[in-house]
Parts: sequence; structure tokens; C-alpha cells
Amino acid sequence: VPGAEALVIRVVSSVDKKLEVKQRFLEIFQEDNYPTEFPYKSKVVLLFQKIEGVEVCLFGMYIQEFGSECAFPNQRRVYLSYVDSVKYFRPEVKAVTGEALCTFVYHEILIGYLEYCKKRGFASCYIWACPPLKGEDYILYCHPEIQKTTKSDKLREWYLAMLRKASKENIVVDLTNFYDNFFVTTGECKAKVTAARLPYFDGDYWPGAAEDLINQLRQEEDGRKLNKKGTTKKTITKRALKASGQSDLSANASKDLLLMHKLGETICPMKEDFIMVHLQHCCTHCCILMVSGNRWVCSQCKNFQICDKCYEIEQKREERERHPINQREKHVLYPVEITDVPTDTKDKDEILESEFFDTRQAFLSLCQGNHYQYDTLRRAKHSSMMVLYHLHNPTAPAFVTTCNVCHLDIETGQGWRCEVCPDYDVCNSCYQKDGGIDHPHKLTNHPSMAERDAQNKEARQLRVLQLRKMLDLLVHASQCRSAHCQYPNCRKVKGLFRHGIQCKTRASGGCVLCKKMWYLLQLHARACKESECHVPCCRDLKEHLRRLQQQSDSRRRAAVMEMMRQRAAEVAANSGQKIEV
Repeated sequence: VPGAEALVIRVVSSVDKKLEVKQRFLEIFQEDNYPTEFPYKSKVVLLFQKIEGVEVCLFGMYIQEFGSECAFPNQRRVYLSYVDSVKYFRPEVKAVTGEALCTFVYHEILIGYLEYCKKRGFASCYIWACPPLKGEDYILYCHPEIQKTTKSDKLREWYLAMLRKASKENIVVDLTNFYDNFFVTTGECKAKVTAARLPYFDGDYWPGAAEDLINQLRQEEDGRKLNKKGTTKKTITKRALKASGQSDLSANASKDLLLMHKLGETICPMKEDFIMVHLQHCCTHCCILMVSGNRWVCSQCKNFQICDKCYEIEQKREERERHPINQREKHVLYPVEITDVPTDTKDKDEILESEFFDTRQAFLSLCQGNHYQYDTLRRAKHSSMMVLYHLHNPTAPAFVTTCNVCHLDIETGQGWRCEVCPDYDVCNSCYQKDGGIDHPHKLTNHPSMAERDAQNKEARQLRVLQLRKMLDLLVHASQCRSAHCQYPNCRKVKGLFRHGIQCKTRASGGCVLCKKMWYLLQLHARACKESECHVPCCRDLKEHLRRLQQQSDSRRRAAVMEMMRQRAAEVAANSGQKIEV
């Protein structure tokens, strides 16, 4: 079987972010000191293959890494957020294993990444096997027509086939699903069933579903208060809480139990799509993934092992309550020291910031706005070249420049730009007609493609550095109260703020100063991690970005529920046909 050649894997973005916990969910666990936010590292990995002399982007994935410094329940967890590919892999043959060669390569990338995570000290990985909605794209814009959208069962099997290979290589210790791991207690498991144990990821199914359910429960509660003789079910009683083994009988505990019950009902029919991958061994009693100390393994039972803390408790138990519970003869537990898990998961690689890959939506917007499509190989080549261009030229304009006079697109190196106004460009033909006399500032010629490429790395880095200084100045000016500030440009930025308040034209009306200010504010909001930021409009802009993400997540959840309804209807119809026969 011929091997795949000219493959290049690139990490194109690696940035620190913070995930804020949704307010309604947080209110239930406010007494339990549940974290208000989770720090994580967002990464984007792309695979390129040189096809007919051009590097084409074939595969991409967005990843969230919650390290050892992150609070429980997200500590040492990885979330495989989005995976996408286009069908141009060469050669189109089968591997020795019998699967398509592209599948073999994509699997190897994911297995390699899981091994890398395990070596760094991560304990588990979570995968939601959810295909995109019809007509929507995850990462790469506009897939080829010959490439069908994978159904959820096929996608799930694709992931499981990869994970079975990883298990054989001793990378994956155990495979389960989200529902079985957190919603049910089987065997000798003594972990509490609570939503506080659920890993909380950005864009995942359950956090959004939980907010909807909490809102629904509140509306039902408000309805009961207005109409006490209503037919709605009562909140879980203290007797019911005791019967379920709950020691905490507070109102929030009943909300937690009710939320878990409702979430369980929603997730159970599609539980196999929520894959939990254990990279380290899990304690049978408390279900914590063991990363230090000893794991106490049973000499007779294959899958029984407990952590140091649970072993101490086990030794204090009465003889009949020890492992195994239902047998007279008790088994011996022996210690296995955990030595291969690093105490710190810190990434040694440097921070890689890219405005275009910051979020999946940002990259899709870049591709949609510039028609960087992947529906044909010719377009995929052009799109990949342009993606690489933006990657290596972060300060280059993201979208095609248009002439402010005739409104036609300006080819690279074929126009004139104002050095004062951020959005004023004129094409060569319009400039030759009037020589730029209609504009108050001096116009300079656009640099050609060759001239742009000639700009060395240091020059590009200098421009990025200047932009960062400008953003730092923006933060300073928003807090500065001194009339004679030592920062030379502080007064200028304050002047921009004052102009923004008083301006009647606004950015939408074409005000150059307002456009400049909004550009800086948007750049700041994308990178800002402060919950109490003083920069004007920062909170509103972050809220707008959050709302866009929320809308996308809601559409995804609604599509999954619709798919589950259709599947249930098909099963019901098939069973009805069998009865008729």
C-alpha cells in the first residue's frame, strides 16, 4: 500500500482563555464554593498535504486543555471540541488495516495527541460525537458535494475505532460514556450523583441544556406560587431526598437532584454519543482519576482499584462492608505506586495568538467573507494558500480591500492607501483620474505581493508589538484619572473616548475616528480575561461574542434533539410494521 506523502501538521493557535460558568447553574452551587470560571488553553491543529505542488488544508481540530492548575471538576481534563475534514487526501487507497488511508492518518493524529496529553499528565478526554447540521460547517467552509454528512452512529463508531487502537497501545486505560460515568452508580461506586461533578466545557451539550432546564424549573416553581392548586409536580421533598441517600436536605440540594434527573432523561437516549476517555486509572469508590500516591488493586477482581483516601476509609470499615461486599471471603488489596504522571501539566510550547483562529466562528467568518471555499480541489488550494498567507501575515487586511470611489475590489499591490484614515483605499484607475486631490491626506502606494513577502519577520513582529502596546495603552487610559499623565499618547486615547460619546455620525455613518476606536475595542474584548474590566464597551462586546456562541450552541442542541425525535419515530414505525406482519 503506497504511503501518504508530504504531510505537515501545524499548531496554528495556542492561547490561554477563561470559561465563565453560567449564572443560573452557579446559583445552585454558590454554597459549595463552585468555581465561577475555569482557565484553559485553546488550541487549533491543522493538517496540510502538498497536492500538485500546493499545500492543501485537509483536517482541523479545536481543543480545550484544562490543566493541573484548574479547579475540580475540570482539573486535568481535555475536551475535543470540533473535528473537521475535506475529502482530498492522496492517495485514495486502503491501508493495510482495511480502512481508508485518510482515516488511518486522522486516527494516528488523534492517538498521537492523546498520548501527548497523557505524557503531560492529563487524566481524561471528552468527545461529543455530534455531526454538523445539514448545510452547516464546523471549521472548513463549504465542503465538496461528494462528501456526505456523517450520521451520528457512523461518527461515533469512527471515534471508537480510533480509541480501540489507543487502548491496544496502552494510551487509553478505560472507555465509558458521560451518562454511565456521572449519572448512575453501579457496583461498589460510592460517588455522589451531583451536577457539581460534571466536567464543564465551552460549547458542550449539557451546560447549555442545564441552563434551559433550570429556567424551565424556575418557571414551574413561579407558576406553583401563583396557583397553589396547580397540577404541576411538587419540588422533591425531604423524605424523597433521604430515600435517595442524600444527607444534604437544603433547597439547592433538591434543585441539584432534580436537575440531574432531568438532564439524565435528556442525555440517556443518546448517551453513547458522549464519550469519556480515561487516560489514567479511576478509583472504583470515589470515581476520582488517580494521578499521585498509590492505587490499591484487588488481587482477584480485574477492574477494582481504589485511591489512598478510599483505602484508608476501607480499612476502617466493618469486615462485612469491605470489598467484595456480597461475599464472605474478603480480597487482598496491594499498592501500585503512581510514578509516571507529572505533577504539572504546563505546556512548554510558546503562546501562538491568531485573531483568525481565535474561535471557530472567527475562522469561518474569515472564510465566508472572502469565499475561501473547499467545495472543489482548485478552490481548496486557493483557500489553503490564503489561510497560510493570513497565518504568516497577521497584520495584513483580513478581507478584500475595495475602492472608496468606485467600490470595486482592489487587487494586491494595485491601489493607494491613506496613512491617516484606517479604511480609505483608492484603486489605480480612480487615483490616475484625480490624483487623490479629493482626499485631505496624502495617499501612498499599496505594497506589492513581492514587497510584502520581502518584509522580514522582525518587521512583522514590530507591528504586532506596536498593536499590543496600543491595547495596553487602551487599558491604562480607561483607568487613568490624571490630567498630566506621563504616557505620551494617553490624552489621545482619552480624546477618542470623549469623541465616541459626543459623535453624532458614529462608525455606522462612516466616522473614521469611531471606526478606529471600535477596531481597538473589539481587539481588546477578544483577548480580555478580566471579569471587571474598565475599558468602555468591553463587557458589552464580550457579551455579544458570548451570545453568538450561545446561539450556535442552541442550534446544535436543537438539531440533536430533532435528530433523536426522528430516530425514535423511525424505531416506533419499524416496530409497528413488525406487529402488523
